[in-house]
Amino acid sequence: MANYTNRKEYIEKLLSYKDKDLIKVVSGLRRSGKSTLLEIYRELLLKQGVGKRQIQFYNFELPENFVNKNWDDIYFDIKKKLQADKPNYIFLDEVQNIPQFEKLVDGLFASKNTDVYITGSNAFLLSGELATLLSGRYIEISILPFSFKEYLTAREIDTSIKYLNYENLFFDYINETSLPKGVELRECGFDEIYEYLEAIYNTIVEKDITQRHQINDKRAFGNIVKFVASNIGNALSPSNISKTLKQDGQSIHHATAEKYLEYLVASFVFYKVNRFDIKGKKQLATQEKYYLVDAGLLNILAGKERTTDRGHILENVVYLELLRRGKKIWTGTSRNSEVDFVCKTKTGDIEYYQVAWQMTNETTVEREFGALEKISDNYPKFLLTTDGFAQDRNGVKHLNVFNWLLETSEK
Repeated sequence: MANYTNRKEYIEKLLSYKDKDLIKVVSGLRRSGKSTLLEIYRELLLKQGVGKRQIQFYNFELPENFVNKNWDDIYFDIKKKLQADKPNYIFLDEVQNIPQFEKLVDGLFASKNTDVYITGSNAFLLSGELATLLSGRYIEISILPFSFKEYLTAREIDTSIKYLNYENLFFDYINETSLPKGVELRECGFDEIYEYLEAIYNTIVEKDITQRHQINDKRAFGNIVKFVASNIGNALSPSNISKTLKQDGQSIHHATAEKYLEYLVASFVFYKVNRFDIKGKKQLATQEKYYLVDAGLLNILAGKERTTDRGHILENVVYLELLRRGKKIWTGTSRNSEVDFVCKTKTGDIEYYQVAWQMTNETTVEREFGALEKISDNYPKFLLTTDGFAQDRNGVKHLNVFNWLLETSEK
């Protein structure tokens, strides 16, 4: 069985919603650990004394579970096996593979003594039919690949050792992969990891995007992916993507660029971050930034010449960590400066984050501190860098980013 310590936060979340009258939806990138999470959870239920027959587990990636079956066949199969007068736990893995799956989910949810858990690798799962049908009756748990902390746990690295070389470990983390299975492949060498990532990416593009949305111009699609991957942390808009590609002799309409971006975000390959006007306290509708779900994918998407600089990759890692910690995130802009992240915490407080690789010289110091110092409110402001010696300035807290990544999420 997979290691419970690694996905502890997600498991605890699931346990806290156990037997509550809500459908549990676990969403996230393919192979980010959704099925494993449900398996760990199933083992825990058995340990807690739930009978084997009270648990039904269907993996709809396996054709034998859904080929030549309608949603109602599956529904009645499950209904037949329900244990009367006992709680029943039903797991439907990759449920979006079943036509009209929302009827199946709704029917089971309406049945007595059922606790329903579903997973899906596409955000469209929760738009349209299902969201309307289940409005207010589901809770979504978005799962991400390993955090830096989980990655070190998976590699059995003891973080209590005083002088660990975090920088080297961090380079492994961003150059290889943060996907759970990919980390297991480390001993087989980088080529194995590369092939694994390539296979996942091709499946996402084939199954979840080009087939589903009938995209014929795969070259144009590939070019857009490559462009966005090479511009992590830069403000982009569909029209400037299409302009830039036009200069390279490829004509892609900005509406097409916009659609492709939407599909990539829905498949959890990229995460889109809107801009926030710090002074006017409102969200802006243009020039979003995109971050990648796993820095290792840059090897596939941007090719061998991955040019994204380490500062932007660090920013990407920090973004995903803020997401894991349950924050709502924008990129901040005011008349004369930009701040990497403006966050709203679960309790509704605001926090500002600026990320830089290193304070190499006076100019960097002025630029990075300055961006935060220009904001005139009293909310906490953090500067995260890889420097060993962090110095606060004018109320801006300067933290070592590796220590920050290894904190527990509750902070």
